Amino acid sequence: MPDSLSKKAPQRPVLLVVSGPTAIGKTALCVRLAQRLQTVVVSADSRQFFRELSIGTAKPASAEMQGVPHYFIDSHSITEDYNAGRFEVDCLALLEQLFQEHAVVILTGGSGLYLQAVTEGFDVMPSIEPEVRTGLQQELAAHGLEPLVAELLATDPVTHARLDRQNPQRVLRALEVTRGTGQPFSSFHAQKNAPQRPFDSLKIALTREREELYARIDQRVDEMLAADLLAEVESVAAHRHHNALQTVGYQELFDFLDDKQDWPETVRLLKRNTRRYAKRQLTWLRRDPMYHWLHADEAEAEIIALLTAHIKTAQREEDYKSKKRPFGRF
Repeated sequence: MPDSLSKKAPQRPVLLVVSGPTAIGKTALCVRLAQRLQTVVVSADSRQFFRELSIGTAKPASAEMQGVPHYFIDSHSITEDYNAGRFEVDCLALLEQLFQEHAVVILTGGSGLYLQAVTEGFDVMPSIEPEVRTGLQQELAAHGLEPLVAELLATDPVTHARLDRQNPQRVLRALEVTRGTGQPFSSFHAQKNAPQRPFDSLKIALTREREELYARIDQRVDEMLAADLLAEVESVAAHRHHNALQTVGYQELFDFLDDKQDWPETVRLLKRNTRRYAKRQLTWLRRDPMYHWLHADEAEAEIIALLTAHIKTAQREEDYKSKKRPFGRF
């Protein structure tokens, strides 16, 4: 850790959260920060967990990591049912160990739900009979997503307004709770059950000009296709029902393999849908007022400054508490 930070390490460790849309430049920045802070990187990307998915998830190669330890990359198989709830438990256990050696740990990814799971936890949700979800899945297969989105609008406009309505899993989950309980999914959102975290979170969101970000996205898609993304998609086709494959980058190529569109249209949709996905990521992050928004190319120095200020403030608060005595005591 730099001298300016190591002189007064915080009594409460700091989780440095670095997020932003796909192709914004999170990986390279986090490696530089980890080297500078002499710490490690924990991935909160919901698809980089899976060993079978590398090209379509833009998983960092060993050379890109530059010797910085990365956790939760290639940690699971696509054959496993791994979700945000399990990640919360596993990541918190890992952080407990990492904070014994590091005053600051970096958590990064564009999956807002997984970042929220670690920093805040989830709302309390009721148990729903499996038959409810089975029925919804059958309706999705028979009639598509549009009627389910319309039902969500009619029964829970609050969730409809803030949910990623192009993600079948999110829509099904909201309707599953609504149908199973007779109450809107959004009515359960104020019932926090997670205990207070034993660390502070400093949240950073990266941004670029829209045209620049879109150009980077198009370039990344071209690089993925050149690296034979199609072969990767074919290799996991047997698991196409898995949540991790119900997303941009894989669905478009599954449709190509199913002869639903030709190759030029597949490439066009892949780029368009990736841009739309980036917009949804930004929308999710903007809902959290705790994020500091920084331009990706200028973020490193500003993050160090924010982290230094956070640690100094936390130290002053600790010093104040240690000196303060209850009234009437000597």
